[in-house]
Amino acid sequence: MSEPILVAAAWPYANAEIHVGNMTGSYLPADIFARYQRLRGRDVLMVSGSDSHGTPITVRADVENSTPYDVYQRYHAGFLEIFQKLGLSYDLFTSTHTVNHKQVASSMFMALKENGFLYKEKQLQWYSNSQNRFLPDRYVEGTCYICGYEGARSDQCDKCGNMLEAEKLINPKSKIDGSTPELRSTEHYFLDLSRLQDLVIHFLKMRESYWRPSVLRQSLGQILTEGLRGRPITRDLDWGIHLPQEIQQEGKEWENKCLYVWFEAVVGYLSASLEWSQLTGDKDAWRRWWQDPNARSYYFIGKDNIPFHAIIWPAELIGAGEQLDKNLGSKKPLTMVLPYDVPANEFMNLEGQKISGSRNWAVWVSDFLSRYDPDPLRYYLTVNMPESKDTDWDWDDFYHRNNDELVATWGNLANRILAFAYKHWEGIIPDPGELTRIDLDLLREVEAGFDTVGQELEAVRLRAALAEAMRIASEVNKYLDITAPWQTVKTDKTAAGRAIFTAMKAIDSLKTLLAPFLPFTSQRLNEFLGYSGNLFGTQSTETIKDELGEHTVLRYDPSSATGKWEPSQLKPGQRFLQPQPLFKKLEAKIVEEERSKLGKPKE
Repeated sequence: MSEPILVAAAWPYANAEIHVGNMTGSYLPADIFARYQRLRGRDVLMVSGSDSHGTPITVRADVENSTPYDVYQRYHAGFLEIFQKLGLSYDLFTSTHTVNHKQVASSMFMALKENGFLYKEKQLQWYSNSQNRFLPDRYVEGTCYICGYEGARSDQCDKCGNMLEAEKLINPKSKIDGSTPELRSTEHYFLDLSRLQDLVIHFLKMRESYWRPSVLRQSLGQILTEGLRGRPITRDLDWGIHLPQEIQQEGKEWENKCLYVWFEAVVGYLSASLEWSQLTGDKDAWRRWWQDPNARSYYFIGKDNIPFHAIIWPAELIGAGEQLDKNLGSKKPLTMVLPYDVPANEFMNLEGQKISGSRNWAVWVSDFLSRYDPDPLRYYLTVNMPESKDTDWDWDDFYHRNNDELVATWGNLANRILAFAYKHWEGIIPDPGELTRIDLDLLREVEAGFDTVGQELEAVRLRAALAEAMRIASEVNKYLDITAPWQTVKTDKTAAGRAIFTAMKAIDSLKTLLAPFLPFTSQRLNEFLGYSGNLFGTQSTETIKDELGEHTVLRYDPSSATGKWEPSQLKPGQRFLQPQPLFKKLEAKIVEEERSKLGKPKE
């Protein structure tokens, strides 16, 4: 059987629109990787959903005088629309506001408790006298006591990446009204990370040879320097997953507490897999990705979420052990597969400044797609992907990359060869006769790309993979400069046909090498070349009802997929269609037009 590959993409908070930094940080790389693995014939499951219970949702609801449920539903619908337009091939994109997720998250909580990895402890938490309630951590901002950053939240500093102890925050202020909160005692359940520390260190050391340095610094490096301490996994909240009935019966003070969002959101990868399994009609199908020792799971996130995915989530899985599967109803419980890789990306800035939604200093994906096609966005976000350091979206750079690389190097190559062949061979691939050395050398180099590009994709080096594919495309252009079939056809049509056949085979292979990055235009080119069927499968939405209300999910159906990670099978005599340009050449004026919109109020 094929190797099971779990592709777990970060869960967007359902309180804000998605910008290009979000997209290149986690969602797009997850899709590129999943599409490649599917072409390889591997058994892929790509899951995620809207993080519906984060305190940013309640903050947004307060600002809008709305309800968290309404806020979540509105932004969740927007995510589904964007992901379909950009071609993100989730097997299931769901949300944390489902009965299924509630059950799985509660099962995780109880498994950790039953295994002795939870304890109760009173702690000081920020309390608002003006609102008469405890404030969620994201409602409180102040100065980080580690690095001095003035915009730190009371639970985490986005600048230095450290998880913080709320009571140590310097100069705390309520984000709601700017008042100074006070510390009050409240009791919560804690995850005993100190008892799990040695097991987590062992887990990380087993992956030390291939994880990204930035991920290791914020996981293994952080543990070896500071050690792990217990962290609260419950909070005094109204919106979220309330504690299991067994816990609420411990006393009235537990009835109005919820699972802390950072604890339950990561459980979403597992709960989404179970939900997908139920939707397919095979309730045990999820086990293939979670309990098969040959399975590999990849977590695509931004660097601000490294501690939660490289420390907390593995700790939860290790601590829950077989008890979690038992709580999920298995009669022969097994442990869950731990993350194989967490290829977290750095941040993307915009025109030299940090992206800011509040200042409208952002390129919003929905707005971009209202004026431009999806593949140029996928291309630019990949060549500029912040894999090892922060990068910068620059509109002038986007304009030149589109015209000088996507159009000139690849689009024009495919279009001019197919158009020329269609004109001179009437839509039938010419018979090349016996290929010469220069023809065979080109085809060998192109076919080698399935190894060289594939190696980079396997290692989740997506920028390098795309650069290698585009380098190969430039080699085809060099070949055509030498063979010049548009000149040769006037005197030796057989020689011209040989060059055209060779170039078409190269283009057919390049179509596959580029398909994970450029799925829309690769599919169009596939049709121009005379093939039927989809390289990849199809997507659709489905609305589901449960006790918590309605939620719409995005699903991917791979049954119609025909693409394979293999060199061209193009044959002489095969019919093909008259092509059309794959990409649009942009006008220089778009640079200043787009820059002029930055920082202005949204219409």
